[in-house]
Amino acid sequence: MSGFANKSVPRDVLDRAQRGDMRAHAEIFRAFSRPVYTLAARMTGSTAVADDILQETFLEVIRSLGQFRAEASLATWVRRIAVSKSLMHLRSAWQRRATLFRDLGEAEATAIEPATPGEARAVQLNMDLERALARLPDVSRVVVLLYDVEGYSHAEIARQMGMSVSFSKSQLSRAHARLREMLGEQRAGGSDERAG
Repeated sequence: MSGFANKSVPRDVLDRAQRGDMRAHAEIFRAFSRPVYTLAARMTGSTAVADDILQETFLEVIRSLGQFRAEASLATWVRRIAVSKSLMHLRSAWQRRATLFRDLGEAEATAIEPATPGEARAVQLNMDLERALARLPDVSRVVVLLYDVEGYSHAEIARQMGMSVSFSKSQLSRAHARLREMLGEQRAGGSDERAG
């Protein structure tokens, strides 16, 4: 589970939030806003859309807190809402048209200056992977993120996407093959540039 691991709020904060306490709502937002935003940005491939999904997710969280029964952790519940909101966005007709105009520079805007050669290599590999993920079709990218990053099972992914388990498995297999291919091309292209 990506940024949701080890995220929680004290039980008294949850109790106050369920009674409508706005300060408790703010504490829940502070605890989970970063992982929700990161998940939405990765799933949709757009930081602008992630901002919208962050807002939609927390509107739903605050609206539905009274129905939360702690059968799962609060982190799992919030993550489920964020995944649902992201999938709804990806299903929309607007998204299918807007995919053609996606801003390719967003992933590069978050680069950091590494301190050592080993860190430089790790940063480069991470950037290569992020670029490759961004190039995957939306459905494939979502399946990779839900399975490999968020830890969902194929059955859970199939349920969330309204598809079969075999669909989830085949999407993941094809996406992994495509990622290996793209990362191999990037490494080969980088080697040629350094040699020349």
